[in-house]
Amino acid sequence: MTRRAADNSKALDAFIAAKAEIDTMLERLKALSDDHFETHPDEIHWGHVGTLKHYAGLLRQITDSAFKEGEHAA
Repeated sequence: MTRRAADNSKALDAFIAAKAEIDTMLERLKALSDDHFETHPDEIHWGHVGTLKHYAGLLRQITDSAFKEGEHAA
């Protein structure tokens, strides 16, 4: 095996590990969202709205970067 193939193998392993970490986080977020972020409609207040807007802003940073949108647009 050449040095380049060995380096690529390590990079591939690290890529797969990072992807698995992202997949786990996405699954957890999806489950939390499906559960309405552990809130009951009768208990929702503006603090919940602020929290979700904060989460949305953080996720928007990721999606803008991944899809080259927003400040990451070409």
